[in-house]
Amino acid sequence: MVPARADPPPLARAVLPDGIGARFVDNGNGLRMHLLEAGAGTGRPLLLLLHGFPELAYSWRKIMPPLASAGYHVVAPDQRGYGRTTGGEGADGGDPADFRMLRLVRDVIGLLPALGQRAAAAVIGHDFGAPVAAWCALLRPDLFPALVLMSAPFAGPPTLAAAPGATPGMAALDAALAALVPPRKHYQFYYSSPAAAAEMEAPAEGMAAFLRAYYHMKSADWPGNRPARLASSEAAELARMPRYYIMDRGASMPATVAAARPSPAEIAACRWLPEHELAVYAGEFARTGFQGGLHWYRCATAGIGREEMQIFAGRAITVKTLFIAGAADWGVYQAPGGFERMQTIACADFRGAHLVAGAGHWVQQEQPDAVVARLRDFLD
Repeated sequence: MVPARADPPPLARAVLPDGIGARFVDNGNGLRMHLLEAGAGTGRPLLLLLHGFPELAYSWRKIMPPLASAGYHVVAPDQRGYGRTTGGEGADGGDPADFRMLRLVRDVIGLLPALGQRAAAAVIGHDFGAPVAAWCALLRPDLFPALVLMSAPFAGPPTLAAAPGATPGMAALDAALAALVPPRKHYQFYYSSPAAAAEMEAPAEGMAAFLRAYYHMKSADWPGNRPARLASSEAAELARMPRYYIMDRGASMPATVAAARPSPAEIAACRWLPEHELAVYAGEFARTGFQGGLHWYRCATAGIGREEMQIFAGRAITVKTLFIAGAADWGVYQAPGGFERMQTIACADFRGAHLVAGAGHWVQQEQPDAVVARLRDFLD
């Protein structure tokens, strides 16, 4: 169990690229939000960048300065439960219901007045930050007139047919995965389990080595990432994905990614995540643990907040939308049909899907120049 956190100082300037600063704002929703910021200035259009799991505002460090140089005020918060943002968590990481989707959206909306802005030019989300960004645009197109999703397609709000409670079909899927040979489990079930936080917060090899292996295994550097469309959500079909998605039944995530731990030579050759940058992630998660971020998954698998999301069943995102992911990112296809539904049904003004060569799941870190070029074309 991670003890309650004292309010930390902003991230040290020494670990940030030139042009990026760090500060705190009160978001009006119970949080003291830690922000990274570039290009602040009167009259500059605002870009809000929302990270995923297990990441931080720091994950956007490579694209913030070039976007600021293009004339934007670029802001990336540590989201609820992450990094140096505090409020809403107790000694056990807080109530999972405090991490439901519409509360996360409220967190983002609260940043606008805190930053002295009436609206953003765009909201951009990666991984679990992508559905938060999507819901921001779905609910408040007046505040977020452009949307960029990275790595995680958005298939639309849940239907009214889904009953309250656990995500429909997940219990049956868990049983079907358990019946495979060897038995398997979905990573979201693992992240929702009581064991996940303890196992990830005390990996045998240490926090830095665990995160190095995790980030490596989901990147284009790992040769096992050769994503393809899945024909269905049947257990045997999902089991085509790497084991960081469909895990061995009795394995922890640290044990799973340890099998793909990079060699010293591979680490030395990793230009997108050198050791001094990995140390920032390792230091933050060693200090805070993962409990807050894991609550996001608990909401998803337990259906916490789904009833209020069902109010918007059938509603499409009307603002212009772009999708960017790495060509080696299985996240594009992990929910069969979601990639296609995003382009044809969920987003009424879809402007394109770009799969970036030489990138896996961490696209804005692995290939920042290509991502900035796509963003500038879309935003301009």
